[in-house]
Amino acid sequence: MKNAVKLITLSVLIAAGLAACEKKSDDGPPAPTYEWTWVAGNDKVDQAGAYGTKGTPATTNIPGAREDAEAWTGAGGTFWLFGGYGCDSTGYPGRLNDLWAYDAAASTWTWVSGSAVRDQAGRYGAQGVADPANVPGARSGAASWVGAGGSLWLFGGLGYDATGAIGQMNDLWTFDPAAGAWAWVSGGPVRYQAGVYGAQGVADPANLPGARVGSASWTGADGRFWLFGGFGYDGAGAKGRLNDLWTFDPVSGQWTWVSGSDAVEGPATYGTKGTAAAGNVPGARSMALGWADSGGLIWIFGGNGLGASTTEGRLNDVWRFDPSTSEWAWMSGNSSANAAGSYGTQGTPSTAAYPGARYGAARLVDSTGAVWLFGGYGIDSAGVDGWLNDVWKFVPRTLEWVWLGGSNLHGQGGSYGTKGAASTANTPGARYLHVSWIDAQDRRWVFGGYGLDSEKTGGRLNDLWR
Repeated sequence: MKNAVKLITLSVLIAAGLAACEKKSDDGPPAPTYEWTWVAGNDKVDQAGAYGTKGTPATTNIPGAREDAEAWTGAGGTFWLFGGYGCDSTGYPGRLNDLWAYDAAASTWTWVSGSAVRDQAGRYGAQGVADPANVPGARSGAASWVGAGGSLWLFGGLGYDATGAIGQMNDLWTFDPAAGAWAWVSGGPVRYQAGVYGAQGVADPANLPGARVGSASWTGADGRFWLFGGFGYDGAGAKGRLNDLWTFDPVSGQWTWVSGSDAVEGPATYGTKGTAAAGNVPGARSMALGWADSGGLIWIFGGNGLGASTTEGRLNDVWRFDPSTSEWAWMSGNSSANAAGSYGTQGTPSTAAYPGARYGAARLVDSTGAVWLFGGYGIDSAGVDGWLNDVWKFVPRTLEWVWLGGSNLHGQGGSYGTKGAASTANTPGARYLHVSWIDAQDRRWVFGGYGLDSEKTGGRLNDLWR
C-alpha cells in the first residue's frame, strides 16, 4: 500500500482500541474505518441473568437482558449497571434493582447489590445513613450521576416504593462502592410525589423535583448534578411531560429550580437559531439527552415531546443553556417534531447534517468535548420511524454533526461475528433505551436495550459491545 496507515484507537459507540485504516486520495481528507467488537452477553433477545455469587466476579456472570437501565463509569474505570426493565435470574421480565460492576481488564461481571428476582420494594432505612441492608426499589427510567470519589447517585424513575406499590418516584440515593452500601438521601419513599419548586434560582432544603421517569441527567464541571424534564408530576401534582431544569448540590444537599415551567406540558419557544434570549425554552419532553461542556454550558438533544407550535412527537433539536445568564439558545436541528435524518456523506462533518428525531438514544462525551450518539427510536433518512443503529458525533464548538457508522435506515439486525474479534462487518442491531460507558482509554461501550438481535428478532438485549 502506497499510502500511510494510521492506527486510530476509538471504539464507538463504535469500536474501541481497534485498527482503523485511513486511505488518502485526491478527493480530500481520508475517512476512517471503524470496527465493533462483541465482547460479552448473548446474540439473542430476552436472556435470563446469570448472577453467580454476590460479590464474586466470574466470566460466566452476565446481567439479564434489559432496557431503560442506569449506568455509571466509576472510579478506577469500573462500569456500573443498575436495574431497568428486563429478565431476572429466572428469565421472567419485570423491573429490577440489581447493581452490577464490570471489570473491562478482566472481562468479568460482578453482582454487587440488590435482588436477582424482579419487582422488589425499596428498603430505605434511616435517611442519610448508609446501610448494607438498604436498596432502592426495582425501577426503570431513573436518572444517574457520578459524584466525588466515584460515588454513584440515582434519582426517581418508574418503580416500586417502600410499600411495594409501583409508580413514578422522586427518591434520591447514593451508593458508596468502597463501603458497598446505599443511602437514601432525599425525596419520598412512596410514589407520585408532587414537586416543591420554591423560588426560581434559589436553593432551599424544602425544594424537590416531582416524581418522574425518563429525565436527562449529567454531572456539571463544578460537581453539581443536573436534571431536565421527564414524564411525571409538577408543582400542582398534575402528571405529564416536563421541561423544568434542576441542579442539586451534593455538598449542601439542596435542590434549585433553575429554568423551565413548574407545570406539565410547557410549550417550546425557539426564537432565532443560535441566539440566546430570556424567553427561549425547550418544550416539555422525556427521554432526551443532556450534558455539560468544560465551560459549564448545558446542552440538550432530542427526546419525545413538544416542538414549535406545540407539534408533538420525536425531536432532534439541540439546545444550549448558559447558567450565568439563565438563557437558552436553539443551536441545531429542527424546531418541528418528527424530522427525518439528514445524513450527508458518512465521515464528513457538516452543519447541514443531523440525526433524525429520536428518543431513548445513548450519548457519551469524549476527551475533546465531542458528543457521541448511538441508536434510539426515531426517524431515519427515508422519514420512517423505528429502531436505529446509527452512530453520530457532534462537536459543540463548530455545531457540526458527522455520521460515522451504522445504517441510515431503521430496523437493522445485529451482525455479531465472533465474540472477542473485531471486524468492520460487525455492528450492533438497532435498539433504544440502552446504556453506554466511556473508559480511560477513550473507548466507547454499549450494553443491552430493546431492539433487534442477530436474527432480527425484537426484544430485550444483554449484549456488550466495544
